[in-house]
Amino acid sequence: MVESQENPMNKALSKAHEMVEKAEDIKIYSHIDCDGITAGSLLSLMLDRLGKEHEIEFISLDKIDDLKTTNELTIFSDLGSGQNLDKFCTSSSKVLVLDHHPPLREMNHYKKCEFLEINPHFYNMDGSYEISGGGMTYLLAKTFGFYDLSWMGVLSAVGDMQNSLTGKLQGLNQDILTDSVQNNFVESINDLSIYGRQTRPLFVALSYFGDVNLPITNNKTECILMLNKLGIPTKNGRKNRSLCDLSVEEKSTLFSELVRMLSREVPPKYVRYIPKLICGDSYEFLNEKKYSPLRDASEFSTAVNACSRHEHPEIAMRVLKGDRALALDDMDDLAREHKRYLAQKMDWVREEERIIPMNNIQYFNGSEIKSNVIGTIAGMILSYGDWKKPIIGFTEIGDGKDGLKVSLRCSRLLAYNGVHFGNLIRKVAEKVGGTGGGHSVACGAYIPEGSTEAFLNIFDESLNGMI
Repeated sequence: MVESQENPMNKALSKAHEMVEKAEDIKIYSHIDCDGITAGSLLSLMLDRLGKEHEIEFISLDKIDDLKTTNELTIFSDLGSGQNLDKFCTSSSKVLVLDHHPPLREMNHYKKCEFLEINPHFYNMDGSYEISGGGMTYLLAKTFGFYDLSWMGVLSAVGDMQNSLTGKLQGLNQDILTDSVQNNFVESINDLSIYGRQTRPLFVALSYFGDVNLPITNNKTECILMLNKLGIPTKNGRKNRSLCDLSVEEKSTLFSELVRMLSREVPPKYVRYIPKLICGDSYEFLNEKKYSPLRDASEFSTAVNACSRHEHPEIAMRVLKGDRALALDDMDDLAREHKRYLAQKMDWVREEERIIPMNNIQYFNGSEIKSNVIGTIAGMILSYGDWKKPIIGFTEIGDGKDGLKVSLRCSRLLAYNGVHFGNLIRKVAEKVGGTGGGHSVACGAYIPEGSTEAFLNIFDESLNGMI
């Protein structure tokens, strides 16, 4: 069981422990993103070990209204708190919600049924950066003594971008990381914040640096020339070197050069943020092979997301639950397909010069881009636009639903300077009859058809004097 001093959710977690112990027929509904897939997989592993019959289904938020509860216990993971669950409160069903998103209800809202909702917001914790959905499910698994699943809580937090602003895990995420480190599942390394530590050649990884447009951004030749000038070899024999191959001295040299380059490109008010733009904590899963896409938490989360985006969460779940044979090959295939799709859509946006500037923002119409990758494209295309302005992409929701999906991405420097775009996009979306929210640097909204112009104008005006 959970030790009494660990966190204020102990009593609720103990009750959840009892609900699981007593149930013989369990259904899990989990969100279909990296955090949700990892959270659901963790629960499934836990129930496997407990010998509990269970089914799992990964769903998008708009599918909740179509669900029916026929099982003895229904568990919602990484979703449920922000949705109306009135219809699930019946005398015949028991419901457990493990979520970290802002809740619609007060704690213990449902009194006529066995309904338990555990959410960090009930205990004065912020679910946007202190704990993820996978972290919540790990806390339950921990009550059964399954400390070895702590690495999945770390993966969930990284996949949910909970370290994106500070460069490190905080709150209960830090406690989960401590469990992982103490049990030799994860190593926390303060390193350069460059994606692709294990799998990308260093000169390629550097070329994707996109928070600020530098001479090396999207220019692999310039990256090679810079590394040569710094005396940092790009190869070990015939093999390209990755960031993880660099010595401490080489990383220090590269850090100093990036600081110098960035200091020349950013306005004075941003200079003090440069070090944390370049450095942060990286997390390595020690049971995964070096140079594997599963070794680094950021790269692993990308692989899980690729499965989500192409509607094959079951492949990611098989890998997360330990299948390193066929499922890993399938995951690699999906990752390659995902990269091809992103490259095609990137070219489509750039070749048509679809990025349209406004006073404080820039946007593009992603009408030919799937709604579940519009945010990814926005983040990638930011390096081709004006980094001093957030970029907004919009496209049709699809799946027979009316309305538009809107995604925003921005340089971390804008968020460091105090703008929380997740809060702003929620307020603007509500003004045009939509909904929205998210993180400071990555957020989104759903807005009605025909409201794009009003949404963009209100958003642009809202930023006057802020950036």
